[in-house]
Amino acid sequence: MSFFSIENKTDGVAVVWIDVPGQSQNTLVEGMREELDSLMRKLRHDDAVKAIVLASKKPSSFVAGADIKVIQQTLVAADAERRSRLAQASFDEIEKSEKPIVAAIHGACLGGGLELAMACQARVASSDPKTKIGLPEVQLGVLPGAGGTQRLPALVGLEAALDMLLTGKQIDGKKAKKLGLVDEVVPPSILIDAAVKLALSLAAEVKPKRVSLVDRLTGLASDIGESIEELTNPDVLKELALARNPAGRKIVFDQAERALERKAGPHYPAPYKILEVVRVGLEKGREAGLELESKRFGELAVTDVSRRLVEIFFATTELKKENGTKDAKGLPVTKVGVLGAGIMGHGIAWVTASQAGIPVRMRDRDAAAVGKGMKALRELADERVTKRRMTESERDRLMSTITGTTDYSGMKSAEIVIEAVFESIEVKHAVLKETLAACGPDVIFASNTSSLPITKIAAGSPRPDRVVGMHYFSPVHKMPLLEIVRHPGTSDEVVATAAELGKRQGKTVIVVNDGVGFYTSRILAPYFNEASWMLSEGTPIEDIDRAAKHFGFPVGPITLLDEVGIDTAEKVGHIMHAAFGERLTPPPGLDKLIADGRTGRKGKKGFYIYGAGKKKEVDPAIYKILGLEPRAPGKANLDELGERLGLAMVCEAIRCLGEGVLRSPRDGDIGAIFGLGFPPFRGGPFRFADSLGPAELVRRVRVYAERYGKRWAPPELLLAHAKSGARFHG
Repeated sequence: MSFFSIENKTDGVAVVWIDVPGQSQNTLVEGMREELDSLMRKLRHDDAVKAIVLASKKPSSFVAGADIKVIQQTLVAADAERRSRLAQASFDEIEKSEKPIVAAIHGACLGGGLELAMACQARVASSDPKTKIGLPEVQLGVLPGAGGTQRLPALVGLEAALDMLLTGKQIDGKKAKKLGLVDEVVPPSILIDAAVKLALSLAAEVKPKRVSLVDRLTGLASDIGESIEELTNPDVLKELALARNPAGRKIVFDQAERALERKAGPHYPAPYKILEVVRVGLEKGREAGLELESKRFGELAVTDVSRRLVEIFFATTELKKENGTKDAKGLPVTKVGVLGAGIMGHGIAWVTASQAGIPVRMRDRDAAAVGKGMKALRELADERVTKRRMTESERDRLMSTITGTTDYSGMKSAEIVIEAVFESIEVKHAVLKETLAACGPDVIFASNTSSLPITKIAAGSPRPDRVVGMHYFSPVHKMPLLEIVRHPGTSDEVVATAAELGKRQGKTVIVVNDGVGFYTSRILAPYFNEASWMLSEGTPIEDIDRAAKHFGFPVGPITLLDEVGIDTAEKVGHIMHAAFGERLTPPPGLDKLIADGRTGRKGKKGFYIYGAGKKKEVDPAIYKILGLEPRAPGKANLDELGERLGLAMVCEAIRCLGEGVLRSPRDGDIGAIFGLGFPPFRGGPFRFADSLGPAELVRRVRVYAERYGKRWAPPELLLAHAKSGARFHG
């Protein structure tokens, strides 16, 4: 199989075109490295070739990274380490080439693709928004294994390199140029010409060696004034960490490690290993850094954490190819109506206009509410301008595609109307009736309800087949999940339309069947309920939240209750209790908090005290209101409390699968991770259940059932799996 072709230019430049057969994007697949090695040896020994340009024939990628299936299939650390060493050796040969090699980057240049580009003598990137450059390996639980941990700091400096390596963030060509990661940014139409020109200039000129800031710092003249001037330059101070200055390096690495402890905690080893490898390279030299890079890559590739993160990657990739139906196609959507300009409404309008590029008509009850929503949208747009992710003219064009109204004017041409109004069946039936009158019976009516069954909402329509749930998560512009909810009468065409719109809005989409709370709200209910029971037992609020984070959730349930709204949670809790009975009986108390006027962060009065918009400490008055005497904080068994919270969610997820709310365990894992923050390193409720084994999970659940009663009764599907030994993921 040939992955490369050569186009010889008349000026002595050989353009090497990368084109992996049978793939929409180039990835570094088996056999590709060997062919590239052979090709580069041939070109280096060809006297007719003065310089080389590496480019892609794919319309949307340079090289999008390594073949992730190889990581998934690696069972022995030594095998992964060997692959890393071979890739390092190949890219070292490219870097040593006496003939300049220039990477022409358009589209995705990620992971091993960027490591390949960094080994080249220069890089030219296209200005197209499709061009995304980064090292996202940390998001798969590993680190760059082909020299990326050593080359990136050398190109962009330690601070910028750690920012990219530890987050996996992707940047555009303009940002890459600013950092020094690419040499030029040009329109896609002249990318190859620009790369050829740069390659020829490098071949023709013998340029003086660039004196870096580090070199200048280590060789400063004795003039004290000059030294002070140099050392007060912010850019110089940043680069000081790269010099042979243990104190400077220590400051940067210590800051990075503290940030990791806050954000990643102890559950994700990869970012800590990245810090270690970069540090060794700077302190002991590049060869030592490369050797440790290979070793740590091998170790990380076979960890359970990496396996779970890779499984999530493949699951989300599969979901991108689906729309929740077997073969239905969605209708074209050229305009969207949004009912409600509040937090959810304007958030839906934002992702529709900014991500999907679809005009939006947003309605609310009065001019003040519409104005408030439009102001919030303008603030989101202004924030992008401030961060240089959008120009002022782009902002103005975007804002012109979102209009507001206090009636239904301007909505007649909308193919789909999404309601984000008060959580009341009467209110939703009223706006449904008004929407049909204004837009006609063929309009798709989508409800953003978080708990009311779509079947009940659809009962108010003469066309129930055109009614569907589109459950977004707050804040809409940040939360990645969209839960599409179909009731028994929803047509496949409507489901497909909603799912395809969601993907255009940049969402990860799962499709579930109707029921009280659907999937995400339903599995969140026992999680909140268990936290409430812990509080009623005298467990301090701080310890409950700490236990959840100890298990791996990003925030604790009490903090989350304040964020969701205590009043909202209390209302949904009643709905869940009425639907599922004794299993979701809450402890007494939330009504007392409502009576005290506590709604959470939005009312600046909840379980925690809020000041200047920030959460401070637990409000001690809470315990008095609830009539509780809490134990001293800091003495709780975090392992047990965290497991109780996690298993409460896992058991409810298994019930949802058994009842047909979920289509598959895969969707259940993605919904819990992307919508509710279930720990990714555990793989989701069903991967976690499989890792324990059904028999062991039943044993643990029964221990809690003996202590705490019927709410811990094992799900029937779990008992069946324990009996047969079946796994949820096969």
